[in-house]
Amino acid sequence: MVQPSSTPPPNPQQIQQFLSSVLSQRGPSALPYSEDTKWLIRQQLVSLISNYPSLEPKTATFTHNDGRSVNLLQADGTIPMPFQGVTYNIPIIIWLMESYPRYAPAVYVNPTRDMIIKRPHPHVSPSGLVSIPYLHNWIYPSSNLVDLVLHLSSAFSRDPPLYSQRRPNPNPRVAATAAAAGYPPSPYGRVQHPQHSQARPTSTDDAAEVYKRNAMNKLVEMVHGDIIGMRKAREVEMEGMFSAQAVLRRREEEINKGLKEMQDEKEALEQQLQVVLMNADVLDSWIRDNEGKIKNLGKKNNNVDVDEAIHCVDVLSKQVLDSTAADLAIEDVVYSLDKAVQDGVVPFDQYLRNVRLLSREQFFHRATASKVKEAQMQAQVANMAARISH
Repeated sequence: MVQPSSTPPPNPQQIQQFLSSVLSQRGPSALPYSEDTKWLIRQQLVSLISNYPSLEPKTATFTHNDGRSVNLLQADGTIPMPFQGVTYNIPIIIWLMESYPRYAPAVYVNPTRDMIIKRPHPHVSPSGLVSIPYLHNWIYPSSNLVDLVLHLSSAFSRDPPLYSQRRPNPNPRVAATAAAAGYPPSPYGRVQHPQHSQARPTSTDDAAEVYKRNAMNKLVEMVHGDIIGMRKAREVEMEGMFSAQAVLRRREEEINKGLKEMQDEKEALEQQLQVVLMNADVLDSWIRDNEGKIKNLGKKNNNVDVDEAIHCVDVLSKQVLDSTAADLAIEDVVYSLDKAVQDGVVPFDQYLRNVRLLSREQFFHRATASKVKEAQMQAQVANMAARISH
């Protein structure tokens, strides 16, 4: 399924140049990683190769279950697995998927022809896919490839995922020990023996060492779980703070909107106040101008003529006054006709004929008054505009 397309040289400087080259490609040959995470991918791969030189970064074609093929980065090689005082090399492939590093990579055990995968295994499927808690609890950007290999080595040391197929062994003592452990020595890579001890450790020492190692691994997993729990709790708190911040921003917008509406209303009221004050000044001027005339008229004759008491200031005002007076007079005549027809003084057909004529005349006077008032309003608006500008 996997065909490597290129293999970088083992020199660390050349490996860094290789990663910089493949991650900086553009166009159809570009790797499908987000631009803002490529620097972190390069940093994690360089750190991985520095800690585990047996792994090599490559680019290869990965085929998804739906048949899609995509060119991805991978780390191919072996990782150390201490087991019963002996360090074995487990062949693996770490695929950096398209969503890496925001999501965990895909790890496969890559057995050679003389190896088989243990069935069943708690962390390795029959196809070689690895599933450990560190992959399930992957947290961006703190999770990294170096810690992943440490957790893989720890998990495999507790339960090795591979068996060597049966073959002749020239050393019966090593074969008997491996058979008793249920995991024959791996033919893949070299076997590293402990350097601090020349004699083979006893079963008691092995059990104590295994217990100590298991206790340390358990402690590491507990601490890691606590860290994940604390991180999730902090994330929940941060989400709550972000929500509160959004609510405060929305309230701030509402307050600013209400303040702007109040300011607009204040400006409108101030404009209305100016109009009222101007009208009050006009009325005061008119009263001052006509107050003396009323007093003089009262001294000459106590019986004031209504028609002479009020004088129109212009032709439009006189026209409005005449039209309004005629309208009201016609209204009184119609009322009198209603009373007369109810009393039987006026015949009904004559009542209808008179009302029709009066209504037509009344409509004419009302239309005239309406047009004159409209013209007066326009003149008043123009006059106020001139005063405000002055």
